[in-house]
Amino acid sequence: MAATAVPEAVAQDPVDAGAAGRVRRVDRAEAALLGLAVGDALGMPTQYLPRATVDHLYGGLRWFEPGPEANEISRGLPAGHVTDDTDQALIVARALVDGGGHVAPDRLARDLLAWEARMEAVGSLDLLGPSTRRALAALAQGADPADTGRWGDTNGAAMRIAPVGVLVPPAPLARLVDRVTEVCSLTHHTGVAIAGASAVAAAVSTGIDGGTFDDALDAAVLAAREGAQRGAYVAGADVATRLVWAVGTVRGAGSEAAALDAVSSLIGTGIATQESVPAAFALLALAPEDPWRVCLAAANLGGDSDTVAAMAGAVGGALHGRAAFPAAAVELVTTVNDLDVTPLVARLLELRDAA
Repeated sequence: MAATAVPEAVAQDPVDAGAAGRVRRVDRAEAALLGLAVGDALGMPTQYLPRATVDHLYGGLRWFEPGPEANEISRGLPAGHVTDDTDQALIVARALVDGGGHVAPDRLARDLLAWEARMEAVGSLDLLGPSTRRALAALAQGADPADTGRWGDTNGAAMRIAPVGVLVPPAPLARLVDRVTEVCSLTHHTGVAIAGASAVAAAVSTGIDGGTFDDALDAAVLAAREGAQRGAYVAGADVATRLVWAVGTVRGAGSEAAALDAVSSLIGTGIATQESVPAAFALLALAPEDPWRVCLAAANLGGDSDTVAAMAGAVGGALHGRAAFPAAAVELVTTVNDLDVTPLVARLLELRDAA
């Protein structure tokens, strides 16, 4: 793969000119957030379970399931219920809209803490991740918001970044990565985390402008390289390099079963950014035209399955629109979670066009 520049043709595709093109763009933008929620809800019952346990419980998960007794994090949740991935992505989306396209650190901190308080009040164990919790604790102790994300290297930044992909066009790339960095800085101000989040945002943005999966992948690699230059250094594998390697690994695996084995045991589905972000793109490479199938595959792998499926669903939705997911799946997830992304997406796209 020769990734040298975000393809200008993506943003200028004449097929997307006029009213019909605007309708398609809105559909893809809404599907980015809906796909995130669908993937998240599919992965909810299997999150943090070993792959063997997932297989034992479901024999191949094919639809939404309630949180099983075997999962202490999601037990008791109804089928189709989302997790922190969707909730926090919507927190970021609302903050961007209210901030005219920018996120103030104090606003984001306040909203994240309020969300966790609501989760604790209903007895949920699906709370803030380690990087976010550490950063907000430091902020509460008087730390400068510019320093609180110094050690945040996990995938919390990437899981909630899709709204930035809706907000900011894929070119110029530096502007998109600037906005990603702004959103990440409070909790995940490290090169690894910003690289992973930049990859997801760039892929979503490219899809919204009508790009193909290969266009989105090229943009993701470029954005990851740019993002790796931002924030503080932490030891970790390079996200862009692992993206290219992960996609090449599954494409050369010889069979889908071997590819899924590689994602599970070699690429990894843990909370490390350099595992889960490449895993999401690797799964998309297996079935680039079928994000529903990709989200199911992610859910069946266990590990941080809700986050991997959420990121893959966001990118897949941006590439193909809501028709890529079963209508019944979208209806279930939006009903169970009282989810309406239309007003948020409309405002994010207004800001995108005004940039």
